[in-house]
Order: sequence, then C-alpha cells, then structure tokens
Amino acid sequence: MSDNQENVPEGWEKRTSRSTGMTYYLNIYTKESQWDLPTKPASPEQDTAEVQCAHLLVKHKGSRRPSSWREDNITRNKSEALGILEGYRKQIQSGEVTLPELAQQYSDCSSAKRGGDLGMFKRGMMQKPFEEAAFALKVGEMSDIVDTDSGLHLILRLK
Repeated sequence: MSDNQENVPEGWEKRTSRSTGMTYYLNIYTKESQWDLPTKPASPEQDTAEVQCAHLLVKHKGSRRPSSWREDNITRNKSEALGILEGYRKQIQSGEVTLPELAQQYSDCSSAKRGGDLGMFKRGMMQKPFEEAAFALKVGEMSDIVDTDSGLHLILRLK
C-alpha cells in the first residue's frame, strides 16, 4: 500500500484533477468520482437509491474554490452569502420565481446553465451535508440553506 493510498478505502483511487489540481476519488468499479474522501469501501453494486436535484449555490470567500463562471474572485463573506440566499429563498417561496430560473442567472455552480440541475446521483457522490439534505427531501420539496465546503446551497428535489 503506497503512502498516498493509506486512508483511501478499498476499491477507490486517489486522483488529481487536471483542470483544478484538486484531489478527488474514483470508484474503480463504477468509474464514479467524488471530491470527499470515501467513508466506506467501493463495491460494484453501490447503494442504488438515486435522487435528482437542482441547486442554487452562493459561494463566499471561505468556499473551497472562491470563483465561478460569474466572478473570477469571490470576495463576499459567509454572512453576505447567507443574506443573498435568504433573499432568493423568499422569492422562490412567494412563487415569484422558481429555483431553476434563479439558478440559471445567479448560481455559482457550472450547473447554472441547466437551471442548477445536477442530474441523478447516489449516496457518496456529493458532500455529506448536501447528500443528507437531498436524500431527506420529498420530490418537489426545497431544502433550508445547506452549508458545505463549496458554499451555501438551496436544494430542490426533482426526482
């Protein structure tokens, strides 16, 4: 076992992203990747429960990568990001606008061009707080604000 594999569970490989230089982990069976260190060994049959969600991400200067397609250098602090997202949440709850419509214009995630749609995903593919919120939602339900290393999110379960 090599040094860089010491804490990586069986069936996962530690890799480096060519585009960002950041570390990610690849399931050698399913070829699915994730940013967070896996907590359990990979197997050819992962938990098959899948959800589909859209999200609206507001990054802040403490985010893992404080830049996006909208801004090269995000300088707002976390409480400013929270205020922005609270405003979006109120607009969505009032029925003025949908989360996908706001995400398309304002999300700091590259999924913005798809209205924040992240497609189908299983457990272990997203950061833990995001995953827990997404899997707890009923279809059509929106989360409270979720805090991850990426920033602050509103999550809408689509399927």
